[in-house]
Amino acid sequence: MADRSRMLRKKDRQEKEAGEKTRDGNEVKNEEENAQDNGGGPSAEQSSTNDVTADGKNGDLQVEPMELPPFEIIAGDRIDPFAFKFQFKNVEYSSGRNKTFLCYLVDQGKTADGLLRGCLEDEHTGTHAEEAFFAQCLSDYDPSLKYTVTWYVSSSPCSACAAKIADVLNAKKNIKLSIFAARLFEFEEAEIQAGLKALHTAGCKLRMMKPLDFSYTWDTFVENEDQPLNLWEDCKDNYEYYHEKLSDILQ
Repeated sequence: MADRSRMLRKKDRQEKEAGEKTRDGNEVKNEEENAQDNGGGPSAEQSSTNDVTADGKNGDLQVEPMELPPFEIIAGDRIDPFAFKFQFKNVEYSSGRNKTFLCYLVDQGKTADGLLRGCLEDEHTGTHAEEAFFAQCLSDYDPSLKYTVTWYVSSSPCSACAAKIADVLNAKKNIKLSIFAARLFEFEEAEIQAGLKALHTAGCKLRMMKPLDFSYTWDTFVENEDQPLNLWEDCKDNYEYYHEKLSDILQ
């Protein structure tokens, strides 16, 4: 009976993911078309035609093979607005969102240095953005300083990242971390729940992003060209859904 119930939930999730992916794909496509009409750059579809050549003999189109770049962590100050609206959208079924965007603020307790601010994005497979943060952004870690770190992430950490973050916080008590997540990653899985609990026990403050947090992240970390963020219709409802799920896990 339990197996049948699990299969039905999985089927329902797949159907909703397919609908969500189609809906989000249309939204992004419409935004890109609007950008073109306003003098923006070519769309991804148009750009891809640059890699297509015509066979002079029979006129058939042939796609030139494209070699994927090696895995890397992309670091910068600002996120592309289309990427933000897709990756940070707090939908329940997040098909196609297979990378992590991490926006960070670091206060080292020294007013002369001010806040460190930036963004990380992981590509392909390998080191995730959460782990890369400690290696790249806190490479000059000083045990005599007090670090107050805030993350705004597109999705909560996987179980492996949660364990590594908890290890860092347990070993370096002068780092205080707050994580604001747009979505919960595979929160029904036992190992994910255990990882989130371990983070909470290690002193990490876990929160879901409220509508105001999305607007703050848009203003602070996105190449928004001074345009305001128009929040999606169910942003608040989705926040409340995820907030309840996280509370149940951490209680």
